[in-house]
Amino acid sequence: MNTYKIGANIRKCRISKGMRQEDLAEATNLSTTYIGMVERGEKTPSLETFISILNALGTSADVVLCDVLNAGYTVKNSLLNDKLSKLSEDDRNKIYDVVDTMLSHSKRIK
Repeated sequence: MNTYKIGANIRKCRISKGMRQEDLAEATNLSTTYIGMVERGEKTPSLETFISILNALGTSADVVLCDVLNAGYTVKNSLLNDKLSKLSEDDRNKIYDVVDTMLSHSKRIK
């Protein structure tokens, strides 16, 4: 299991919510040190603690686990679609052109 990626995703969620490690620690009745260790991938929380962290962040497990689950690309696609939908049509088209160019140069897609 890649605890570094899980911890990094917890950190991203925390920061996106405008929370400090201290805020998350208080909301979950955990220590700030423990939260830091989880975010650095040094500790793996128990299922109960993991759920407590997710609830405090107001996020779901699939968002935090998207980099380590085989089905995670579905979640990543959904997250990317959400981000793309907030862009102007011109910016979206530019991004689509870049992705299309990258795909056309991919050795796996022919």
